[in-house]
Amino acid sequence: MVSKQKNTALFVSISLLTFLFSGPLSAQDLRPPAYPLITHDPYFSVWSTTDKLTDSPTRHWTGKSQSLEGIVRVDGQAYQFLGAVPTTYEAIAPTGETQAYPAKYTFKKPTAGWEKTDYAATGWTSGTGPFGDTPEAKTKWTNSGPSNASTDIYYRREFNYDGNADPAKLVMSINHDDDVVVYLNGTKILDKPDYINEYIYLPLSAAGQKAIRKGKNVLAVHCVSPRGGSFIDVGIFNPVKTTGVTTATQTGVTVSATQTNYTFSAGPVNLAVTFMSPLLLDELEVVARPITYVTFEVRSQDRKSHSVQVFLSESGTMATNTIGQEVVLKAGQAPGLIYQTVGTEAQPILSKKGDNVRIDWGYAYLAVPQESGNQTGNGMAPGLKQAFLMTGQLPTDNKASVPGNKPRAAADVALATVLDFGSVSKPAEKHLMLAYDDLYSVQYFKQNLRPWWRRDEKTTMPALLQTAEKDYSRLKEKCDKFDTRLRADAKKAGGKEYADLCVLAYRQAIAAHKIVAGPKGETLFLSKENFSNGSIGTVDITYPSAPLFLLYNPTLLKGMMEPIFQYSESGRWKKPFPAHDVGTYPQANGQTYGEDMPVEESGNMLLLAGAISGAEGNVDYAKQHWKTLTTWVEYLKKDGFDPTNQLCTDDFAGHIARNANLSVKAILGIAAYGQMAAQLGDKTTAQSYLKTARDMAVKWQQLALDKTPGQKEHYDLTFENQGDTWSQKYNLVWDKLLGLDVFPKEVTAVEVDYYLTKQKPYGLPLDSRKTYTKSDWIIWTATLAKSDRDFEAFVKPVWKYVNETPTRVPLSDWHETTNAKQVGFQARSVVGGYYIKMLEGKLSK
Repeated sequence: MVSKQKNTALFVSISLLTFLFSGPLSAQDLRPPAYPLITHDPYFSVWSTTDKLTDSPTRHWTGKSQSLEGIVRVDGQAYQFLGAVPTTYEAIAPTGETQAYPAKYTFKKPTAGWEKTDYAATGWTSGTGPFGDTPEAKTKWTNSGPSNASTDIYYRREFNYDGNADPAKLVMSINHDDDVVVYLNGTKILDKPDYINEYIYLPLSAAGQKAIRKGKNVLAVHCVSPRGGSFIDVGIFNPVKTTGVTTATQTGVTVSATQTNYTFSAGPVNLAVTFMSPLLLDELEVVARPITYVTFEVRSQDRKSHSVQVFLSESGTMATNTIGQEVVLKAGQAPGLIYQTVGTEAQPILSKKGDNVRIDWGYAYLAVPQESGNQTGNGMAPGLKQAFLMTGQLPTDNKASVPGNKPRAAADVALATVLDFGSVSKPAEKHLMLAYDDLYSVQYFKQNLRPWWRRDEKTTMPALLQTAEKDYSRLKEKCDKFDTRLRADAKKAGGKEYADLCVLAYRQAIAAHKIVAGPKGETLFLSKENFSNGSIGTVDITYPSAPLFLLYNPTLLKGMMEPIFQYSESGRWKKPFPAHDVGTYPQANGQTYGEDMPVEESGNMLLLAGAISGAEGNVDYAKQHWKTLTTWVEYLKKDGFDPTNQLCTDDFAGHIARNANLSVKAILGIAAYGQMAAQLGDKTTAQSYLKTARDMAVKWQQLALDKTPGQKEHYDLTFENQGDTWSQKYNLVWDKLLGLDVFPKEVTAVEVDYYLTKQKPYGLPLDSRKTYTKSDWIIWTATLAKSDRDFEAFVKPVWKYVNETPTRVPLSDWHETTNAKQVGFQARSVVGGYYIKMLEGKLSK
């Protein structure tokens, strides 16, 4: 058996090489909104957001540039294959991202003319910008609290302009929370409402182009923050585009579950580049390693010998939250490896929390095998690149080095490697590793926790890299097999389009979590609500994400639920239903979301406990937490059937009372508890709760049935609704998957038949209130369908959305069904819910 498997893998590898080098490659049918390159956790996650790998810089999932650049040099001619050269912005009036600046400010409304150049700011305070209540602010400004509390701030700053840059090309860099008005030399040049919480570049307005003048200039800014956070920073820059090298011709790109492969033609040589994050969920030690392999395969097109060198650089921004943070560079080696590292000088471990935030502690690594032709180096990014373009090697002098090895701004420096293939006439391959050592990953009820891979506190990243290097060939073979099998299994379950969606969702769903060792050494798998609110360990993120982990490793689903159980059982959380979350990533010190979701979270935890029991064939996990589950099911018995005006997981849609879909969740949560009681051998309890659930289901049908004259039979958005409404009853899927048989099958049939009449070009709307939708819930709803034809009828518009959306970000689960645009959210774990169709027949006997 083993020999046969090895032979099969060898055949697959040979076939892949033949495919890659047999000529121009057609791109896969599905065009992803973004292409996964490095996918390990919410901080170590890098993507390409364009179809050609050279059309934009590579980016962190939040959209900030974390630049990887790749160049192949063939017979002395250079071809760029990875990353567009980022635009350089020369500061005329720098923002606090790169340099703090002096200013005068006041929290009181100033006298008339405060924005003019000759205004005397008498009585104003001298301070340093930017201003706000975030860690990036240099001067405190907050809209609440006993001191310095003001909804308004006014500030003035001076800067010099030498007149050399064309005003028509200048841009304004701004980050504001909330409304802002900007004046330049007394002229209003921007009036912008709302907030953005990130730096963006805006073209300098026509008024601004006229107002700027050679010599001294004055920027005057008014920002108002009536609620929430406060922040303001404004600057002016001159964009400078660096002349790039010849671009390699991209001939194809394919995305599989664990790998993204690009192929290029570079003069007389074909190049294949594969990014492999071996997220193999049956090997916890491997999936917890924050290490991505990048493999380069080259082959002569004309069978003649050609000199080939490959250059790859990694920007210092890989280890920072903002581009101006100062970093230090180091080189090192371990048996069989050479490597470079970059990390911030300050190392503020776990000090920042929030959504649109990148890591600024720990160290990014670039490592290569210590073998002939392999070089690594670090220094000023332009110097490293220029040396390679000229010589095919990294600089041997100090032209690219950081003087005195002093800290420098992250955007200015890079780690780099050159892989010299020598003279190539036959296929040749080399690889490198990109890694991140975060030292500590999360703070868990005031205790800093190590990542799972270094839970013994003795394992170091160099040691882990050595282990990973020895594992490369085995993992490459296993990833190839797994990717092939996953696609085949998904296609068998739901068709080609469904398989495409599952493949694309795989790495994203896993990489929105972090695996850490809990206080007792237990596995914790903590999610981050990416571009939602940044919560950590959110129950109604765990719920839609669960199918992927139920299918491939329920231990990780337990690791998602365990923090919520521990929170309740520790006595910190005292309410008779689960918390919404355990904090804001990466600080898991207790719920930070402003409102509870009592029925939502109780139903979620009960249903997931039941699903784990089905997946594992026993109730051992539920038994550990039976007292807590009992508290929650009693809450549902009392208050779950006819929910009050409260939020559910679709909180973006607002509060709603008597939510019929939420009631379904409560009913099935009660039934799941009864089913688990039966598995525990408690027949009396089982019969009681199953009867309660079935009685509720009968009453549900009476209250939820739409009674609007002339309307096709269906069930309403809310109980006893006076108009024609509807909603996706995606929670019904557990009745089918767990074999609960609480609702008559006619209910599901009626709903599916009705939904098919409500389809839009890019999917089934979430409900009758809006035309937007959630793609994960559509797949759950589709799984209710009896026929493959109906299932595919729901899935194909979702595939069309993913393929055609103009919003080029890691897959968004919240989109508009009329035009395929992202409404909100991106890179979230909930796309793991796409795998729910593959659970059919696997959770019940």
